[in-house]
Amino acid sequence: MNKTWALLRLASPQLPIGGYSYSQGLELAVEQGLVCDSASAQQWLSDQLLLNLARFDAPLLLAHCEAANSADWDELLSLAERQRASRESRELQQESRQMGYSLQQLLEHLPELDPPSRACLSRLAQPSLMLAWALAARAWGISPADALSAWLWGWLENQLAVLMKSLPLGQQAAQRLTSQLLPHLTAAQQHASQLPQAQWGSAAFGLSLASMAHERQYSRLFRS
Repeated sequence: MNKTWALLRLASPQLPIGGYSYSQGLELAVEQGLVCDSASAQQWLSDQLLLNLARFDAPLLLAHCEAANSADWDELLSLAERQRASRESRELQQESRQMGYSLQQLLEHLPELDPPSRACLSRLAQPSLMLAWALAARAWGISPADALSAWLWGWLENQLAVLMKSLPLGQQAAQRLTSQLLPHLTAAQQHASQLPQAQWGSAAFGLSLASMAHERQYSRLFRS
Protein backbone atom coordinates (compact mmCIF):
# COMPACT_ATOMS: atom_id res chain seq x y z
CA MET A 1 0.00 0.00 0.00
CA ASN A 2 1.15 3.54 -0.71
CA LYS A 3 2.68 4.80 2.58
CA THR A 4 1.51 8.35 1.88
CA TRP A 5 -2.11 7.20 1.72
CA ALA A 6 -1.77 5.46 5.07
CA LEU A 7 -0.25 8.57 6.64
CA LEU A 8 -2.96 10.82 5.23
CA ARG A 9 -5.57 8.39 6.52
CA LEU A 10 -4.20 8.52 10.05
CA ALA A 11 -3.87 12.33 10.06
CA SER A 12 -7.22 12.96 8.37
CA PRO A 13 -9.91 14.89 10.28
CA GLN A 14 -12.28 12.30 8.77
CA LEU A 15 -10.83 9.62 11.05
CA PRO A 16 -13.97 8.81 13.08
CA ILE A 17 -12.65 9.44 16.57
CA GLY A 18 -14.44 12.72 17.32
CA GLY A 19 -11.41 15.00 17.55
CA TYR A 20 -13.53 17.93 16.36
CA SER A 21 -15.46 17.76 19.66
CA TYR A 22 -12.53 18.87 21.80
CA SER A 23 -10.76 22.20 22.23
CA GLN A 24 -8.28 21.20 24.98
CA GLY A 25 -8.96 24.37 26.95
CA LEU A 26 -8.78 26.70 23.97
CA GLU A 27 -12.50 27.50 24.07
CA LEU A 28 -12.11 28.70 27.67
CA ALA A 29 -9.09 30.81 26.69
CA VAL A 30 -11.23 32.49 24.02
CA GLU A 31 -14.09 32.97 26.48
CA GLN A 32 -11.78 34.70 28.98
CA GLY A 33 -10.09 36.86 26.35
CA LEU A 34 -6.71 35.20 26.64
CA VAL A 35 -6.99 34.35 22.95
CA CYS A 36 -8.73 37.10 21.00
CA ASP A 37 -6.97 37.41 17.63
CA SER A 38 -4.35 35.77 15.39
CA ALA A 39 -1.41 37.07 17.43
CA SER A 40 -2.70 35.78 20.76
CA ALA A 41 -3.75 32.52 19.10
CA GLN A 42 -0.23 32.07 17.74
CA GLN A 43 1.21 32.66 21.21
CA TRP A 44 -1.19 30.18 22.85
CA LEU A 45 -0.57 27.46 20.29
CA SER A 46 3.21 27.90 20.10
CA ASP A 47 3.42 27.78 23.90
CA GLN A 48 1.33 24.62 23.85
CA LEU A 49 3.62 23.03 21.29
CA LEU A 50 6.99 23.97 22.75
CA LEU A 51 6.31 24.13 26.50
CA ASN A 52 3.86 21.26 26.83
CA LEU A 53 3.47 18.83 23.94
CA ALA A 54 7.15 18.71 22.96
CA ARG A 55 8.17 17.99 26.55
CA PHE A 56 5.74 15.22 27.44
CA ASP A 57 2.81 14.23 25.23
CA ALA A 58 4.79 14.08 21.97
CA PRO A 59 7.70 11.98 23.30
CA LEU A 60 5.19 9.77 25.13
CA LEU A 61 3.21 9.25 21.92
CA LEU A 62 6.41 8.45 20.03
CA ALA A 63 7.35 5.88 22.67
CA HIS A 64 3.91 4.28 22.33
CA CYS A 65 4.45 3.97 18.59
CA GLU A 66 7.96 2.56 18.98
CA ALA A 67 6.74 -0.05 21.47
CA ALA A 68 3.86 -1.09 19.19
CA ASN A 69 6.14 -1.19 16.16
CA SER A 70 8.57 -3.52 17.94
CA ALA A 71 5.76 -5.60 19.51
CA ASP A 72 6.88 -4.75 23.05
CA TRP A 73 3.41 -5.15 24.51
CA ASP A 74 4.36 -4.91 28.18
CA GLU A 75 6.15 -1.61 27.54
CA LEU A 76 3.20 -0.34 25.53
CA LEU A 77 0.77 -1.08 28.36
CA SER A 78 3.12 0.54 30.87
CA LEU A 79 3.29 3.68 28.74
CA ALA A 80 -0.49 3.69 28.44
CA GLU A 81 -0.80 3.64 32.22
CA ARG A 82 1.63 6.54 32.48
CA GLN A 83 -0.42 8.49 29.96
CA ARG A 84 -3.64 7.81 31.87
CA ALA A 85 -2.12 9.02 35.13
CA SER A 86 -0.85 12.22 33.51
CA ARG A 87 -4.25 13.71 32.60
CA GLU A 88 -4.76 16.66 34.95
CA SER A 89 -8.52 17.18 34.62
CA ARG A 90 -11.68 15.15 34.22
CA GLU A 91 -12.20 16.53 30.73
CA LEU A 92 -8.72 15.57 29.55
CA GLN A 93 -9.21 12.07 30.97
CA GLN A 94 -12.53 11.71 29.18
CA GLU A 95 -11.12 13.04 25.92
CA SER A 96 -8.34 10.48 25.81
CA ARG A 97 -10.64 7.64 26.86
CA GLN A 98 -13.50 8.48 24.48
CA MET A 99 -11.27 9.05 21.46
CA GLY A 100 -9.31 5.92 22.30
CA TYR A 101 -12.54 3.94 22.49
CA SER A 102 -13.67 5.26 19.11
CA LEU A 103 -10.38 4.35 17.46
CA GLN A 104 -10.49 0.93 19.13
CA GLN A 105 -13.93 0.31 17.62
CA LEU A 106 -12.59 1.22 14.20
CA LEU A 107 -9.46 -0.94 14.48
CA GLU A 108 -11.28 -4.03 15.71
CA HIS A 109 -13.31 -4.12 12.50
CA LEU A 110 -10.37 -3.63 10.14
CA PRO A 111 -8.53 -6.58 8.57
CA GLU A 112 -5.16 -4.82 8.88
CA LEU A 113 -5.03 -5.24 12.66
CA ASP A 114 -2.90 -8.30 13.40
CA PRO A 115 -3.63 -10.87 16.16
CA PRO A 116 -0.95 -9.58 18.60
CA SER A 117 -2.41 -6.06 18.36
CA ARG A 118 -5.91 -7.43 18.92
CA ALA A 119 -4.69 -9.31 21.98
CA CYS A 120 -3.13 -6.12 23.34
CA LEU A 121 -6.38 -4.21 22.87
CA SER A 122 -8.31 -6.95 24.63
CA ARG A 123 -6.18 -6.47 27.75
CA LEU A 124 -7.53 -2.95 28.27
CA ALA A 125 -11.10 -2.04 29.10
CA GLN A 126 -10.49 1.63 28.22
CA PRO A 127 -7.56 2.11 25.84
CA SER A 128 -6.16 5.62 25.58
CA LEU A 129 -6.00 7.49 22.31
CA MET A 130 -2.20 7.19 22.32
CA LEU A 131 -2.29 3.40 22.60
CA ALA A 132 -4.92 3.06 19.88
CA TRP A 133 -2.99 5.53 17.69
CA ALA A 134 0.16 3.44 18.05
CA LEU A 135 -1.72 0.29 17.06
CA ALA A 136 -3.26 2.06 14.06
CA ALA A 137 0.23 3.10 12.94
CA ARG A 138 1.41 -0.50 13.29
CA ALA A 139 -1.61 -1.81 11.37
CA TRP A 140 -1.08 0.62 8.49
CA GLY A 141 2.70 0.27 8.31
CA ILE A 142 3.43 3.83 9.45
CA SER A 143 6.78 4.45 11.10
CA PRO A 144 6.82 5.84 14.66
CA ALA A 145 8.35 9.11 13.45
CA ASP A 146 5.64 9.56 10.82
CA ALA A 147 2.92 8.60 13.30
CA LEU A 148 4.17 11.39 15.57
CA SER A 149 4.08 13.82 12.64
CA ALA A 150 0.49 12.82 11.89
CA TRP A 151 -0.50 13.27 15.53
CA LEU A 152 1.06 16.73 15.78
CA TRP A 153 -0.50 17.80 12.48
CA GLY A 154 -3.92 16.53 13.58
CA TRP A 155 -3.58 18.46 16.85
CA LEU A 156 -2.75 21.69 15.01
CA GLU A 157 -5.59 21.28 12.50
CA ASN A 158 -8.07 20.65 15.30
CA GLN A 159 -6.92 23.72 17.25
CA LEU A 160 -7.28 25.88 14.14
CA ALA A 161 -10.78 24.48 13.59
CA VAL A 162 -11.64 25.51 17.17
CA LEU A 163 -10.41 29.04 16.46
CA MET A 164 -12.44 29.32 13.25
CA LYS A 165 -15.58 28.39 15.18
CA SER A 166 -14.97 30.53 18.26
CA LEU A 167 -13.11 33.58 16.89
CA PRO A 168 -13.68 35.80 13.86
CA LEU A 169 -10.92 33.81 12.14
CA GLY A 170 -11.48 32.90 8.51
CA GLN A 171 -9.90 30.15 6.47
CA GLN A 172 -7.26 32.39 4.91
CA ALA A 173 -6.26 33.75 8.31
CA ALA A 174 -6.06 30.16 9.58
CA GLN A 175 -3.71 29.28 6.72
CA ARG A 176 -1.49 32.26 7.52
CA LEU A 177 -1.43 31.12 11.13
CA THR A 178 -0.48 27.63 9.95
CA SER A 179 2.52 29.05 8.09
CA GLN A 180 3.60 30.90 11.23
CA LEU A 181 3.24 27.80 13.39
CA LEU A 182 4.89 25.22 11.13
CA PRO A 183 8.42 26.04 12.40
CA HIS A 184 7.15 25.49 15.96
CA LEU A 185 5.54 22.22 14.89
CA THR A 186 8.86 21.07 13.45
CA ALA A 187 10.73 22.18 16.56
CA ALA A 188 8.29 20.28 18.79
CA GLN A 189 8.70 17.13 16.69
CA GLN A 190 12.49 17.32 16.77
CA HIS A 191 12.62 18.03 20.50
CA ALA A 192 10.27 15.15 21.27
CA SER A 193 12.34 12.78 19.14
CA GLN A 194 15.55 13.60 21.01
CA LEU A 195 14.30 13.96 24.59
CA PRO A 196 15.47 11.18 26.96
CA GLN A 197 12.69 9.55 28.93
CA ALA A 198 14.24 10.73 32.20
CA GLN A 199 13.57 14.31 31.09
CA TRP A 200 9.94 13.89 30.08
CA GLY A 201 7.59 16.24 31.87
CA SER A 202 5.83 19.57 31.66
CA ALA A 203 3.96 21.82 34.06
CA ALA A 204 1.30 23.41 31.87
CA PHE A 205 -0.60 25.09 34.69
CA GLY A 206 -2.45 27.46 32.35
CA LEU A 207 -3.75 24.57 30.27
CA SER A 208 -4.78 22.60 33.36
CA LEU A 209 -6.65 25.56 34.82
CA ALA A 210 -8.31 26.31 31.50
CA SER A 211 -9.44 22.69 31.19
CA MET A 212 -10.82 22.59 34.73
CA ALA A 213 -12.62 25.93 34.32
CA HIS A 214 -14.07 24.75 31.01
CA GLU A 215 -15.88 21.98 32.85
CA ARG A 216 -18.00 24.72 34.45
CA GLN A 217 -18.29 27.06 31.46
CA TYR A 218 -21.96 27.98 31.05
CA SER A 219 -22.17 28.03 27.26
CA ARG A 220 -19.75 26.02 25.12
CA LEU A 221 -19.38 24.27 21.79
CA PHE A 222 -16.71 21.73 22.73
CA ARG A 223 -16.46 18.87 25.20
CA SER A 224 -13.08 19.94 26.58
